[in-house]
Amino acid sequence: MADNDEVRPIIKKVKKVQGGGHHGGAWKVAYADFTTAMMAFFMLLWLLNVAPPETLAGLADYFSPTTAAVSGRTGSDAVNAPSSDAVGNNPSPVVAITVPGPPQSGPSDGDKRGQTEEGGGDPNFPNDRSVNLKAQEDAAFAQMQEQLRLAMQQSPDLADMSDQIIMEITEDGMKIQLLDKDRRAMFKSGTDELYDFARKLLAEIGKSIQTLPNRVTIQGHTDGGAFVGPNGETNWELSANRANSARRVLDNSGVTQDRFFEVVGKAGTDPLYPDQPNRTENRRITVLVLREAPVVPPNLTGPN
Repeated sequence: MADNDEVRPIIKKVKKVQGGGHHGGAWKVAYADFTTAMMAFFMLLWLLNVAPPETLAGLADYFSPTTAAVSGRTGSDAVNAPSSDAVGNNPSPVVAITVPGPPQSGPSDGDKRGQTEEGGGDPNFPNDRSVNLKAQEDAAFAQMQEQLRLAMQQSPDLADMSDQIIMEITEDGMKIQLLDKDRRAMFKSGTDELYDFARKLLAEIGKSIQTLPNRVTIQGHTDGGAFVGPNGETNWELSANRANSARRVLDNSGVTQDRFFEVVGKAGTDPLYPDQPNRTENRRITVLVLREAPVVPPNLTGPN
């Protein structure tokens, strides 16, 4: 080989690899997703722990397969039986709910909750269906209450009457009380003739009530003062006549006749202020939208 022959240099390329560089940043995304999922899981556990039993029962009932029948025979599985209402003992058709499930040979200790030996409800262990029905009624009552408040606010004649109406949801149902105020009575003195503003208020109440299927009780109240009418009438006749006048207004506003459960005159026996029987506010009309008790399934095991 000649000395002047050109020698080609050999170049060696070395690729340096940084530590961990081949992993990239994907692990960070996966770790963030895992952390978010764990946080959501523990929040779910916390919410289930602090939720009241009624809410949990309603949630469980929501995901259970159910069928409903309302006051009539709509299927072989539907139950339609009379029940006692919150005020009297007259039977009436009510909502019946059946839950399909596999037959069981006999009730266990857990199945006895919500039932008595005769198949009735046990107040110490309310079943999920009765709790859910009560929650649905409470929601309907609250919606009706808000609808009535809104109607009063939008009416020029009724906007200033908020101090003459008391609305509350009770164990018996939705109670609406219309009160007398000083220099603003609902009825003309000693009669059952309504003033125009009271008639309009009762009409608005009727429009709200007719959206629900529940029955209605109307009660008339007077104060504790003595009253003798031209024909010897007393507070008993006067309170009953005033309750019936309120019923007529509700009837004309769309509440059908079959919805009225009873119209009662109570005179001064149930004052709003018991320690002040002659107070003006004791003269009032009470409209009670009744709760409809759930139907108790029949006892299929036969007599004991």
